[in-house]
Amino acid sequence: MSDPKPIEPPQGGAESTAIDRPLEATVEDRRVAELLSAGAEAPELAEAVEAQEAADAADTLEQLPESEAVEVLGEMDLDAASDALAHMTPALAAGVLEDLMDDEPELAGQLLAEMAPDDATDLLQQLDEGLRQRVLATVTPGPAARIRELLRYPEDCAGGMMTTDYVAVRAEMSVAEAIESVRRTSIDEETTYAFVIDRRGHLDGTVSLRALLLADPRTRIGAIADRRVDAVPPELDREHVAREFERYDYVVLPVVDDHGRLLGIVTVDDVIDTIRALSTEDAQLMVGAGREEGVGSSFREKIHSRLPWLLVNLFTSAVAAMVVLQFEGLIAEVAVLAVLMPVIANQAGNAGQQSLAVTLRGIVLDEIPRQGAWPLLVREGGVGLVNGLCCGGLVGSAVALIEWFSHGGEAWRLGVVLAISMSVALTIGCLTGTAIPILLRRAGADPATASTIFLTMVTDSMSFLTFLGLASLLVGWMGIAAG
Repeated sequence: MSDPKPIEPPQGGAESTAIDRPLEATVEDRRVAELLSAGAEAPELAEAVEAQEAADAADTLEQLPESEAVEVLGEMDLDAASDALAHMTPALAAGVLEDLMDDEPELAGQLLAEMAPDDATDLLQQLDEGLRQRVLATVTPGPAARIRELLRYPEDCAGGMMTTDYVAVRAEMSVAEAIESVRRTSIDEETTYAFVIDRRGHLDGTVSLRALLLADPRTRIGAIADRRVDAVPPELDREHVAREFERYDYVVLPVVDDHGRLLGIVTVDDVIDTIRALSTEDAQLMVGAGREEGVGSSFREKIHSRLPWLLVNLFTSAVAAMVVLQFEGLIAEVAVLAVLMPVIANQAGNAGQQSLAVTLRGIVLDEIPRQGAWPLLVREGGVGLVNGLCCGGLVGSAVALIEWFSHGGEAWRLGVVLAISMSVALTIGCLTGTAIPILLRRAGADPATASTIFLTMVTDSMSFLTFLGLASLLVGWMGIAAG
């Protein structure tokens, strides 16, 4: 397929329009790639990185060793450098900030002061308390006070997600006074609303910037404000905040205290980051990895987050081993059972994983009521039984034919035992995959916490017990003997 035809510049000396396609590398990105390949010095590379979009600049810095990233940041314009640092993966950005504190502590403080307060707070939350206080000491008093205020809240609640960068006008102001106040405020280009507050800071409504421009300059803000405004408390869990944005299509949501005072706002970009974080956390928690662990986490952090669950997994695996040990004599007599055991356990585990994934999704989307989960359990158990009958019938028939042609006599009956065992095992797998996250939620734990570890324990042990137990009872009927 040929490259698309380039857009011709307009005639008459007018400046050409640059149209970028997000899925294609820009001129700036290609320039940076060339400099990286050539091993360019920090000043030249910094000039090229400055021209990139903040997210692309962050990707570039993440490719560099931390010491080189610090050099490039030091050569960049302060505004571009702070934007790039804010867009970096938190763990990697924290490492760069630590190096900055060793080499250029003043620059570290300047970068944090230039960031949006919520971005600076997110970055500082990656550091230990001692280093966090050292970094804050380098930040100018105004931004430092705003960051300290946000650090009071846990990062997994609305207070930890919010920013204090918002536009506020007073209800008793005239439209002309409000417009002048907005002009003096440093606002993002995405800002479309101003929040209306009274003299004591209580949230009193919202007014769009469009309404300000169109209203009579002498009109009071209180007269044109929309008094119906939704808000959330700072302690609301971030999952619930994300759910509110999804359900009602909010772009921004104010955060107020118990007295209705405006504390800050949560914006949709922070919610998107939260949704991404929650999805990755659940994926890691399911297999016993740390909630906060990332690719840039230290060796010590990785060991600390993984080893405890590996030890738990070691214990749970021993449960299945103990089940098999009880049938040591039977397996020695009928060696083919050892070959078929993993087939049943694997199928039961896979069926359980399917139910687990669907149930976790239902919990996240609030589709499963806290009371009355029995219909879901019954339905998933039925699905496991039907799938077990289908898979068990197929595999059982294949085993029966192989045994018939290999040993003749009544050996085909092993296939019947296998079919029955697989039907029971898949039913148990689906029921367990559904029950584990529901029980964890009722116990107040994260439903994803090590769920696959416990699921594997149940499916393996019950699969082995079902198959070997049934084979033990029917070994004479199956017509199989050693050899």
